Amino acid sequence: YWFCRHTDDIVDEAMSQDVARTELEDWAQEVAAALATGTSSHPVLRLFVDAVQKHGIPSEYPMALIEGMRMDVRCTRYRTFEELRVFCYRVASVVGLMMSHVIGFRGSPLGYATDLGIAMQLTNILRDIGEDLGRGRIYLPSEELKQYGYSSDELRTHVRNDAFRQLMQFQIARAREYYERAMPGIEMLNREGRFAVRVAAEVYREILRSIEESDYDVFEQRAVVPAVTKYWLTARCMAMPVMRSSLRKLVARRA
Repeated sequence: YWFCRHTDDIVDEAMSQDVARTELEDWAQEVAAALATGTSSHPVLRLFVDAVQKHGIPSEYPMALIEGMRMDVRCTRYRTFEELRVFCYRVASVVGLMMSHVIGFRGSPLGYATDLGIAMQLTNILRDIGEDLGRGRIYLPSEELKQYGYSSDELRTHVRNDAFRQLMQFQIARAREYYERAMPGIEMLNREGRFAVRVAAEVYREILRSIEESDYDVFEQRAVVPAVTKYWLTARCMAMPVMRSSLRKLVARRA
């Protein structure tokens, strides 16, 4: 967590893009050296390298996260979804891939972890459209704005017309498709960790419904999941394994 948080904060908390760029490159060199030697004097990297070695985390994942941060420094627009998907993979999917190694797994869940990271990052992007505009960033692919007849100027002036609603419906449907593709992989994670991943996925997926219920007002308010809904989702996730176990026993008895 601290490695990912620190890497992200270098970009988000920098006083300027130039400062972010410089500090990110310094950090990239520190990370590469730590991964190569297995040691570091930096308190965050010292812990992170220990986790990398203990859980067999491929070094390509943390370096991909840094490359995603580089994209966030130099890119303020994405032309196609494929370009945006690469960004989502680097800043979100690789976090899930690293966590999969920490949690432990059977089979081949890493493709599912990739999809879950993309789903959650797309959710972040849709929820934070207004905030990102304030930072000079538009993550929605420009080709898709054009496809739905909605302009960047309309986005910057917070226009919510039919074109915008149709654009958002398309974006939300795609994010939900990624969630659906990802969910089977959670069962491949070790039992000790899969519950937290399932709850996180369900809560994040609920953000999409909150956006819909606000009539896609992602400019003046931030979509949140009420605490009572989080409790309900958590309880449902807790009940699912018990229900599956009971169903298997019932089927076995009848057989």
